[in-house]
Amino acid sequence: MSKNVDSLFKPFNLKSLSLKNRIAMAPMTRSFSPDGVPTEDVASYYRRRAEGGTGLIITEGTTIDDPVATMDGKIPQIHGQQPLAGWENVVQQVHAAGGKIMPQLWHVGMARNPSKAPFPELPSVGPSGLVAPDKKVAEPLTVAQIHHLIESFANAAADAQRIGFDGIEIHGAHGYLVDQFFWSGTNQRTDEWGGSMANRGRFAVEIVKAIRAKTGPDFPIVLRYSQWKQQDYTARLVETPQLLEEFLAPLSDAGVDIFHCSTRRYWEPEFEGSDLNLAGWTKKLIGKPTITVGSVGLNGDFFGAFAGKGSDTRSIDDLVERLDKGEFDLVAVGRALLQDPNWANKIHNGELDKLETYSGDALATLS
Repeated sequence: MSKNVDSLFKPFNLKSLSLKNRIAMAPMTRSFSPDGVPTEDVASYYRRRAEGGTGLIITEGTTIDDPVATMDGKIPQIHGQQPLAGWENVVQQVHAAGGKIMPQLWHVGMARNPSKAPFPELPSVGPSGLVAPDKKVAEPLTVAQIHHLIESFANAAADAQRIGFDGIEIHGAHGYLVDQFFWSGTNQRTDEWGGSMANRGRFAVEIVKAIRAKTGPDFPIVLRYSQWKQQDYTARLVETPQLLEEFLAPLSDAGVDIFHCSTRRYWEPEFEGSDLNLAGWTKKLIGKPTITVGSVGLNGDFFGAFAGKGSDTRSIDDLVERLDKGEFDLVAVGRALLQDPNWANKIHNGELDKLETYSGDALATLS
């Protein structure tokens, strides 16, 4: 790295959110919360990243109040007295270390394997009961169930606000429930919740509206979305900038403040004829702040990590150059921060020789 990194360490302010720098911790599932309750170890894990200079922490996915929202009994919940008390402790420790923190609100939808999840007798839920295109394993959600889920997302956001979180992120990416509504491959409904792009986006739009109604105008709402799906890494919601604008505009109008644009490698262009990545196009088309993410600081994407592969460090000169140009506003760091809680401080202090190389076993330890 040879570029000046000052732009990474400029403050960022939006509504009630005030960040000391542009570095966010990307959400990464841990399964370290027995019975869905974040422990003191969870609080220490996030506090260390705040102490290490990370401006905004976006927590691992934490599940809303629905019995089939989770795929693992050790994934944290964001409902119920004990889980909320655990999260309140996390918030207090992150704030004491000078950081800001948002929970990622999550429902796994049809990605859940009932045989390995709580309430195995209950089927998983999704817009059309499809795990993947042409693979139906459950009945479609009823309209009454859809409205219940919207309310559960809104209640989770209100609870997050009450216990001191600095905003919320809706997990609308990677083939989970919200994304299953977005994606025509898993949403084959013929009512107002499926079919056209506007109808497929309606579930998320109504979630955003319900959250805004319960939390007020100044509480930041972030939406994470992706083209790729865990069911199909090559899947795309849209093929052109025009269709991307058509997809995003109703979400922006509903009240999304920041779009978190999930890609495997942030340096890859999203559409032919432009160097802009997904976050860059989103900001250009919608005008709202964006978060870029995808192998920041590393030379291999995260899929190799699940096979135990490590990654060497990679220059972020091009990342800083894009940030300087205003292509995006915040940078989410995943595995590099997983391996090295002090990543932000080391970048800030020019201690590049002290950056830790990502090792494939970090996903198992999540220290």
